[in-house]
Amino acid sequence: MCKIDNINVGIKKLDFGRRGKMSVYLTDGREVIIPLNFFPDIKHLSMKDREGWMILDDQFFTFQHLSKIYSVSDIMSLNLN
Repeated sequence: MCKIDNINVGIKKLDFGRRGKMSVYLTDGREVIIPLNFFPDIKHLSMKDREGWMILDDQFFTFQHLSKIYSVSDIMSLNLN
């Protein structure tokens, strides 16, 4: 993996403590709360499997039981309004 040139923020951690939502904590201190409907692959993981998240190069994340890799760009490009 390599960093995305035009992105200067990273992913610190993920949290699934809010029902039906994923919290993404960024390195600049922001927290982005996303309905899991935006990520059906993640929504279909069990709560135990969601705990198996991994951050790659600060800008990507995936799960032990999922082959897809998501990026901070995927998070930042969502229209959450």
